Order: sequence, then C-alpha cells, then structure tokens
Amino acid sequence: MSDFIHHECGIALIRLRKPPEYYIAKYGTTFYGLNKLHLLMQKQHNRGQDGAGVAAIKFDVDPGHRYISRIRSNSDTPIKEIFSRIGKAVKDIEEKYPQRLRDPDWLKHNLEMYGELFLGHLRYGTFGANTVESLHPFIRENNWKTKNIVLAGNFNLTNVDELFQKLIDLGQCPVETSDTITIIEKIGHFLDQENEVLYQKFKKQGFSKRKISGMIAKDLDIRKILKNASSSWDGGYVIAGLLGHGDAFVMRDPNGIRPAFHYADDEVVVVASERPAIQTAFNISFNEVHEVKPGSVLIIKRDGEVSQLQYKTPGKKTSCSFERIYFSRGTDKNIYSERKNLGKFLAPAILKAVDYDIANTVFAYIPNTAIDAYYGLIKELDFFCDTIKRDRLLDLKGNASPKQVEEILRLRPRAEKVAVKDMKLRTFITQDSQRDDLATHVYDITYGSIIPGSDNLVVLDDSIVRGTTLKQSILRILDRLGPKKIIIASSAPQIRYPDCYGIDMAKLTDFIAFKAAIALLKETHQEHIINDVYKRCKEQKDLPKEKIVNYVKEIYRPFPASIISEKISQLLIPSSCNARVQIIYQTIEDLHDACPDNIGDWYFTGNYPTPGGNKVVNKSFINYIEGRNVRAY
Repeated sequence: MSDFIHHECGIALIRLRKPPEYYIAKYGTTFYGLNKLHLLMQKQHNRGQDGAGVAAIKFDVDPGHRYISRIRSNSDTPIKEIFSRIGKAVKDIEEKYPQRLRDPDWLKHNLEMYGELFLGHLRYGTFGANTVESLHPFIRENNWKTKNIVLAGNFNLTNVDELFQKLIDLGQCPVETSDTITIIEKIGHFLDQENEVLYQKFKKQGFSKRKISGMIAKDLDIRKILKNASSSWDGGYVIAGLLGHGDAFVMRDPNGIRPAFHYADDEVVVVASERPAIQTAFNISFNEVHEVKPGSVLIIKRDGEVSQLQYKTPGKKTSCSFERIYFSRGTDKNIYSERKNLGKFLAPAILKAVDYDIANTVFAYIPNTAIDAYYGLIKELDFFCDTIKRDRLLDLKGNASPKQVEEILRLRPRAEKVAVKDMKLRTFITQDSQRDDLATHVYDITYGSIIPGSDNLVVLDDSIVRGTTLKQSILRILDRLGPKKIIIASSAPQIRYPDCYGIDMAKLTDFIAFKAAIALLKETHQEHIINDVYKRCKEQKDLPKEKIVNYVKEIYRPFPASIISEKISQLLIPSSCNARVQIIYQTIEDLHDACPDNIGDWYFTGNYPTPGGNKVVNKSFINYIEGRNVRAY
C-alpha cells in the first residue's frame, strides 16, 4: 500500500494448562508463557506499531498481593521496551537470588509479569491520542476477583454514541466516550449483575461470604454476560478478556469481520489475530489452528476447560478482504495463494494496457507488501509468454534455425526491482514546493533498469487509497527513468466508501475514487445527482441506523469502473510527468474469485455488513458537502 493507513490491531492470549513446575521440567524455563507471548507479539508486529501492552494474571496468590499486572508502551519500539523491562527484572533476580528463578511460588510474589494467564495487544490507533493511557489492555478493577476485567481487542463500533447513552440510562457515569471504555463498562455492568445474582443465590443457601467467592468464580456464565453486554453492539470486533479469578474469553463479531484464531493442547490454549503467528510460536501445522467462529466466544475456565459457544446469532460471514490483500502477513498458506491470484487476475488488463508488448515492458512492484501478488502476476505472464513461444515455434513447422529458436525462447517477462522505499524523510523546510521536492525522494529508483523512450513500465501496488504518494513521489521518480508509458496496477479494487470497522479510512474526501466520480459528475453536468444524494442523506440523518440506505452509491452509478479509473489517472499525473500514465484496478468479481472465503468488500461496493455502516457513509457524505473534515463515527 503506497498510501500508508493505520488499521487492524492485534491480540495474543496464552493460558498455561499445567503447573509451572511442568514447564521447568520439560522446557528448562520458568518463563515459558512469557517467552511464547513475546514471540506471538513479534510475529504480529505488522498489526500495531503505535504501541503495545501486556497483562498477566497469577493464580492462587495470597490476599494482600497483586495478582493482575500490566505493562504498556508507546515508544518507537514498544514490544522491545516492554520485554526489556521484564527482562531487566528477571536479570536482577538472577544476579541477587539465582536459585529463585526456579521457584514459581516465590516468583509470583516477587516478579510483576509472572503468572498462568497472559494477554498481549498491539495497537494501530485509528482515532484519538496515542498516549500510554489509550493503550490496551484496559483494566476495570474491583476488590472482588470475579469483578475484575482485563480487556484488549481489535475492534471498532459504529454506534458508540447510542451505547454511551445506554450506560447513562443504567445509572453509570463513564469518564470517556471511546468504544473501549463503552465496551469494558458494558461488560462490567453485566458481570457485576451476574455476580450479584449468584451471591444472593448462594447466600440464601446458607454459604459463608468467603465460600461464596469461590462458588461465584466456578459458576459465572460468561456466555450469558457477553450476550447481554453485546446485544446492541454494531461493528467489527475481536475482544479478549481476562477475569481476575482466572477465567478468560475471546469473542468475535457475528459477521466475522475481524480475524481470530485459536489452538489448544494439554499444555496451552492460544489465541491470536493471525494463524501463522501461532504456527511459528508452537511449531504446529496449518490444520491444527482454527478460526474463532463468528458470533461465538471461546471460553477458557479457571480449571483449564475450553469451550466455544454461540453468544449471538451469526450473520452472513463477511470477513474483511483487506486482511487478505494487505493487512495480514503473507506467510499464511491461504493468504499467500490468494495474493498470488490477485496478481494473476490483473494480467489480462495489464497486457492490454501495454498492447501485449512483453518484450518492451518492465514489471516491478511497490511496496514490499505487493510482492506476493507480483509473483502471481509474473507467473501468469510467464504462461502468456509460453503460449506465444509455442505458437511461433509451430508456425515455423520444423524449419527453424537454432538462432531463431533461441530468439523465440528468449521471450519472458522482464522482472526488475525498479523502486525501493528509502526512509521516512523529515524536514525543517515549510515551503510547499521544497517539501514536495523532498517527498519525491522517499523512493529510490534503479537507474538503467529500463530503456528510456522504448520501454513501458508496469508497477504493481496492493491498493491505492488517496493517491497522494503516487502523485507526489512515485510517479515523479519513476518518470525520471524515461519510460514511454507507466502503468500502475492495484491488486485491490477502487476504494470508494469509508470503513468503520477498524481501518483508518473514515472520510470520503480521502478517496481518489470519490474525487474522480465527483469530478466526472461535474464535467458531465450531472451535479443534480450530488444535490439529490445530499438531500436524501439529510432526510434520513436522524433515522434509526437500521432504516438508513446507502444513497452514496448513486454518485458512482453513472460511470463504469473503467471511466473512473481513467479519471483517477488524470487526477494523479504530476504536471511534470512526461510518460503517459494509466491506472488499473482489480475488479470486484476477480477479488471474490481470489479470496472466496473473505467476501467483506464494503469499502469497494458500499455493501456494509451492519446497519451502522450505512449510517457512517450517510454522515460522511453530509460532512463532505458541508465542508466538515471530520470522521463520520
């Protein structure tokens, strides 16, 4: 993605199912859980570089000692800082009391981040300040163990204002309006309620207060709590929670928008946002790792029992396709195959754009995340070249000279590393013209990689959101190589609508496809469509989200995707560019063929999986017309 956007957070949960002594005997370390948590987070660092946090819960700790610990960091290298702090504490013990490193009971009372239950979080903030206080895990504390919650997740709710009002109606006075606070307080309310119901039940049966605490811990109905808490949630979410007495859960939204995977054996239970992280950390096969089902919660009880229960009726599964295109690591078996198919399916349009002149076309990619799709494209082009070579050899009818055969066999795609991102350039210069000149040099080019004036240059990108980097940097620097034509091919379709489920794409005015459609409407004297859509959006502004219709689709309806792509090309060509420029996008149909199990495509089609999506796009269009450069949720 040449236009960087913040997106998708990541989670990592580990529950040790054996006594600490087991891991010392088998693996030679007291810190098996922490080591695995560290590895899981490192293998998902792509999911969050704004900050990170970890929490641990210790079992069987005497009253008066902390049993919940947490460390958070918003440094430039948050995972490193967190585990360096933990490592320093371990090193201090090693130097002063080396024999204690194999004494789990002593460590529980003297080492902060030690326990049987761990939760890690990686943050990409889509909204709000990037302070330590804004980082997960969040804690809702109480003197009753069963009322403590540690919460972290990958989520965005579209109806926080509505849920906030419900909390007020319950008599609460939350100190913040963020979806994280709203979620933890909502769960906390029903957790408190369940505690009270069980307390009164056991009290009537004559049990002592101290005895009742343990009985509540055993009988807490987590599924019921989460079902009640989430009844009005609208959004995409994977939420992990730890309760103070040792229960844990991971819940996934009913449409499966956000990803979550789990693995369990007799030693551990593990949950993470990405499958390969679990495979690598525990050296297990693809088929041993399973998805958390949409509308279900994975529950890990204090005694180690694991169950997956439905807490909400699943909707149509619309898992985020951007996970497959860009966000998730390409080391996943399925994602790697899907990304190669995305490149493969672009081949016909690219060949047409270069007039099938393979011999005089160079193929490259930007940025590194596009490399898997690039492999798929090159493989398909190889197949195309093989077809041409076969036909040419057949045309010679056995009368070819060795030189002719060599010439024919020489035909293959010219794959080159044409552009490389150098670094983030910062400057004290404030003048726009000089800043733009500096921005041009964010990418380096490989001089001599193409023949000036003769070669076409095809560059594969995984997506084009705003087009800013293309116009200010990539096209300018590529043009210096002297190609006769530059083709930028996006393995994602045109991004037309705001996301509201965890990707930082909340404003219509950010999208080059939207700007192109508006420009076309004005050029073709169809401004009445803009006015009509605005009128309809205003009329339904105060309707319940379930009754709102996405009228913004009418902005795009008059034009085929190819015409909008042409206009995007015109808008993004720098005035100084000498080469002809064409931008090609993946089709919606080919996207679904490439990623058949992740059909969430609302940012491309406007088909939102929840009613809140229509409310967000409606508000976003009103903001555009009224000149408010703010998020729509």
